[in-house]
Amino acid sequence: MIVYMDASALVKRYVAEAGSADVAAVVDAAELVATAVISRVEVSAALARAARTGLAAREAVASCLTEFEAEWSDFLRLDVNEAAVARASALAWSQQLRGYDAVHLACALLWHEALGSPVTLATYDRELWRGAQAAGLIAWPDRLQ
Repeated sequence: MIVYMDASALVKRYVAEAGSADVAAVVDAAELVATAVISRVEVSAALARAARTGLAAREAVASCLTEFEAEWSDFLRLDVNEAAVARASALAWSQQLRGYDAVHLACALLWHEALGSPVTLATYDRELWRGAQAAGLIAWPDRLQ
């Protein structure tokens, strides 16, 4: 399985919450795991928000961030270039997606096209999940609650 992970799926790899075990299993089963370079800031921002709003202790969140940063180079990191932004712009309109969600879908689609192999887009964002299906990618998990 070839897996593209957006930030909502990546966060679950580092923060113990519903879906974390499933994310670990899909990463372990994957031949390749990629994400867009923007995921780095999205994951950091999500962790910072958890600490800022008191959802988790600052020390625990800092530990999650350290683990994420240590593993960052293990992921295939897809650049966000002019082609990706142009594709994302069209997807934002056609799929009614937020900006970064459209960028994630564009990067996953461009990677899928470059590989010529099926790509599974792992996300816990409902709109992105639907957009991935509509664009012909495999959306994971199979169903969102």
